[in-house]
Parts: sequence; structure tokens; C-alpha cells
Amino acid sequence: MSQTGPKLRAELGDIPTYKPGRPAPVRDGMPAYKISSNENPFPPLPSVQTVIADAGSQANRYPDMFATALVARIASRFGVPESHVATGTGSVGVCQQIVQSTAGPGDEVVYAWRSFEAYPIIVQISGATAVRVPLTADERHDLDAMADALTDRTRLVFVCNPNNPTSTAVRRDELERFLDRVPIDVLVVLDEAYREFVRDPDVPDGLQLYRDRPNVCVLRTFSKAYGLAGLRVGFGVAHEPVADALRKTAVPFGVSGIAQAAAMASLDYEEELLDRVQVLVKERTRVATALTDQGWPLPHSEANFVWLRLGERTDMFASACENAGVVVRGFSGEGCRVSIGEAEANDIFLQVAAEFAPAG
Repeated sequence: MSQTGPKLRAELGDIPTYKPGRPAPVRDGMPAYKISSNENPFPPLPSVQTVIADAGSQANRYPDMFATALVARIASRFGVPESHVATGTGSVGVCQQIVQSTAGPGDEVVYAWRSFEAYPIIVQISGATAVRVPLTADERHDLDAMADALTDRTRLVFVCNPNNPTSTAVRRDELERFLDRVPIDVLVVLDEAYREFVRDPDVPDGLQLYRDRPNVCVLRTFSKAYGLAGLRVGFGVAHEPVADALRKTAVPFGVSGIAQAAAMASLDYEEELLDRVQVLVKERTRVATALTDQGWPLPHSEANFVWLRLGERTDMFASACENAGVVVRGFSGEGCRVSIGEAEANDIFLQVAAEFAPAG
């Protein structure tokens, strides 16, 4: 049989395509809301928008490839050496840099499942083998089982904390016990994209844990709490050999000058931004309380979303939400992740949830 086009890697045929949250449907004069992508419903602060507009005048120039000024600001803000900070195109971009730096054919990468849906994609692209460890019955990481899954081929472990999409968080004691079991030559990534939404004091700040553990890397992002999802800027904090590897595997000039300027401005006005986060946390509590009152067995959320385990009703529920004017993120056969959005969007979602509630 003759070849009809370029030969591509055979492995790509088995790699799932990342499914982003769908946009809100166009409705005739009716409001529609997107609560499917864990976005911050608030736009950037006016002062940050001004910085974004001003930075746009330099869009004809390449940005600082190593985001030197932003790295310095991040290091100062979190009390870490500049040499321990590496940037990327959102925390998912840094995730890919990490996998490229640690794992290839014959190596294994361990993570919980279900967790962030980009993990299996970037692992398969690298040629490494994904080792998925099922969540516990209460939608949490089973760290004992994850430690048991480590072999001499394991190079990398992802711990998504809080976990996307189930919203649950790993607590300090269990995480420290797990880290004590991981060999020093295996990198553990604490993916903390939703750290700013955590209110449980027993959920550790990964930046406190990494300092005396050279095999721990912490991921953060400006996409969620800081409201810069569209600009794609995240960062990793790790000891120098790991951070240097992340810089080597980064896409050259991947973090735009506009993104760098917006991230620095967001750090300038961080207190005001975190006030907005508190508004979302309060709204999360309202939504969670309403769902519990409806009879949902809801995991306790430490993120900016909630998780409904719906099983075979998942697609039906997601469709009902869309028909009502809100788009949620359905994982067919499993459940729906629902971002905390505008109060009006949350109210529509709660109305649909009441119709599907187990108590009903």
C-alpha cells in the first residue's frame, strides 16, 4: 500500500486529545455561562489590564526568554532562590517540561486517577509508561497505594493537590509519610494550581516541604486565583538541578512579554486579588452547602470547583445543565466538575442539580 502522507509516530494514535471546557452556548437573548474550565469569573484588575495594554505595545519584540524580572519577583514573594524558579506556559507547560526532563521509553510515571487529564497525554508523548493508581472511595489520593506502585523504573510521581477534578486535598501527615517512602532519585511533583483556594490548615504548602527535599518540585500558576488563564504563565520551584532542567526543556520565548508583565503586576496587587479569591471561597461554601442539603455525597472541596459523582447519568446531567444555560465539564461515565462561577451561573447549576439529586 502506498504512503499517502508523512509518517507520524505510531504512539500518537493512542494518545487522547485534551478536552478543554466547552464555551457557553449561544442563546436567543438568554444568559449563558461557562463553568467548565475552572476559570476565575473575575477579569484582571483594572490596574493589571492597564499593564497588559501597555505591554502590548512591545509585542513586536521577543520577550525575555528566561522571564528574569518575573523570576526575581516570584523568588522574592515566596522566599526561594531565583535559581530554584523556572517558568512555563501555565503549570501544564511546566508539567510537560518536567516529564521531558525525567522520563522516556522504559521509564514509569505514577499518578492518581482520576486526576488532571493532561498527565496521561504528556506521559505518552514522552514515550514513558503511565502507572495510574485509583483514588480512594472518597475521591482522594491513595498515597499508600501510590508508594506501593513505585518500582526501580519509576522516575516521576505527580500529586495533584488539591486534585483536579475531584477537589479533594492531601493533608500534611499523609503527604510527609509518602515523601519519606519515595526514593531520593524519584522526582515528586506537587501540582498546586489551586493552592490559593485551600482553607484547611492541615493541607500543607508544598513550598514548605520542598526546601529540605531535593526530589520535590512545586507547581503554581497565574491562571486561576490571579485570573490570567488566557495569558499562559506558570512556574515550578525546585532545587537547582531540577529547575535548570526545566529551563532547558522550556519552549523558547514561550511565556510572552505581556504575560510576564501581567504576572508581575498581579503580584503587586496580590492582596486585592486574594480578596476576590475569598469571595469565591465563600461562594464555594454556599454551593457546597446547597448540594449537601439536596442529598449529594459531596467531596469536601479545597479548590475553585466541586465534583459530582454521577456515573451513567453524567452525560444526561451535563446536557441538562447546558440546556439550562450553564456548561459544566463532564467526564463520561464518571462525573461532572463544576467551576465556581458567577452567583447567577451557580444558581442555575443548583437548580439542575436539585432535579438530579440522589435524595430526589
